[in-house]
Formats: sequence, structure tokens, C-alpha cells
Amino acid sequence: MTGNDAAYGGEPESSDGLKAFGAVLKVFRRRARLTQEELAPRVCYSVQTISSVEQGRRLPPADLVERAEVVLDAFGALKAAAQHAVRRPGLASWFREWARLEEEAVSLCTYECRVIPGLLQTEAYARAVTLSVPPPKSENQVADQVSARLDRQHLLRDRPNTAYSFIVEQALIERQVGGVDVTRELIDHLVTCAQLPNMEIQVMPLCQPWHAGADGPMQLLETSAHQWLGYSEAQRSGMLITESGEVSVLSQRYAKLRSQAETPEESMDLLRRMRGSLCAN
Repeated sequence: MTGNDAAYGGEPESSDGLKAFGAVLKVFRRRARLTQEELAPRVCYSVQTISSVEQGRRLPPADLVERAEVVLDAFGALKAAAQHAVRRPGLASWFREWARLEEEAVSLCTYECRVIPGLLQTEAYARAVTLSVPPPKSENQVADQVSARLDRQHLLRDRPNTAYSFIVEQALIERQVGGVDVTRELIDHLVTCAQLPNMEIQVMPLCQPWHAGADGPMQLLETSAHQWLGYSEAQRSGMLITESGEVSVLSQRYAKLRSQAETPEESMDLLRRMRGSLCAN
């Protein structure tokens, strides 16, 4: 889902591979007598990302592995360890390949009609969504799933040259998942995210007689090789779409959705009016 994790039924997997890579990276960093703060700019990633990778909480991006190999003179050890760092705790199995592609995307487009996209969720909203979907989960499962979802948001910080486009249904906010306070914080977060120079957020109004998204949510991304791919997800499954004709259909639909939704400026005005209505209640 664009919560895009185990909240829709996939159980978190073991993070042994990720933890092993993190431990190897930490050993070579210490061997080079570098702190996380010193390594981060040399591999062009944030300190938070280095910390998350070393803790085994996130998949190491390919370019981070490549740069760390050179900076830390790791003689191939990091590349070898990265081959086994393929499991994502808290992410559903069917979503992991798409999550990997997201890490290096040049453009990412998301239309969502079920929940606010995971890259835009607040912690409180992510927790409310996770708790809402049966079967019941343990506190550890909830924590893993929320952490996995929020950790993906490093992309918004670490990839300022990636163009992000989101179209979300107004009904998702009107639903007030988690309650009024959670919704108020969510709206504030969306408005803040929309200020990023590489971010475009549009709201599809409740009343739209002609709607190109009737077949459900969709995602598109452009790879660094300028290939466009698509992703479609159901309740407990997801499908990576690579056939050019099918990707073209999704691209046409997304283009139509952008023209049918409120403009980015109108969307921010709508969000602010919705927040004001919440405060008045």
C-alpha cells in the first residue's frame, strides 16, 4: 500500500541481513577513524541515514555502498555484505522491490485513494492506520511497521533532486483517521512537505464527476536510466509493472488525474480551510 508495509497483512521479516551489513559498515568506519558525522558528507547521505543503516533499520542504497567502499577502502567487503541485505523489517514482501527502486528514482508519482501515502504520513497517523487494519498486532509489530514506514521518508531529505508528485483524495483527510488531533497534525505536515522545492501535492476534491482513478491507486517512477515503471497494489498483494504499454496506460491516467485534481496552490488553500474547520469543531 502507499502505507506500503506490513499493515495490509504482510508480516515483518528477520532483519539479520540488514544488521550484518550495518555491523560491517560500522567496523570499516571505525577502522577509518571516522564518526558517523564525518562519514555522512563523504558518501553524500545524512547522519540519520548512516545511523539507520548501521543499526540494520534500513536497506543501504546502492550508491551509498559504492561510495563507502571507496571512502573506507573496504576491498569489496561492503559490496559482498550488501548482497545479503535484502530484507526490510516492517515492509510487506510484495512491496520490497518497489521500495528498493524508490531509493534511486529520478521521479516518483503517487495517486492514493485509501490512505495518505507512506512518504507523507506522520508517526501518529501511521500508527492509527496500522492499528486499524486487522488482524490485531503486538506492540512490537506495530512499532516495526511504523518505523519502517517513517524510515522511508529519508528519501525526502536525502534526494533533493528527485521530483515527487502526490495526488490524494480529500476524503482521506475528511475521514479523520486517528481523530481530530492526528488529522490536524497531518494537515500541518502535508502543508510543510509541500514547501519542498521538489515536492508537489494535489488534492482530489470530493466532487469530481470525471475521475481517471476509478480503478484504484497507482504509482509510477522514473529510474536513473530514465526507464518508467509502475506499481499497483491490492489488499494483500502488489505488482511491479514493467511492460511499456501497461506503464503508458498508467502514465495517461496519472496525467489526467493531475488535470482533474486541485492545483498545488488550490490544494494548499483547501487543506488550510479543512484545518480551520477542524479547529472550529
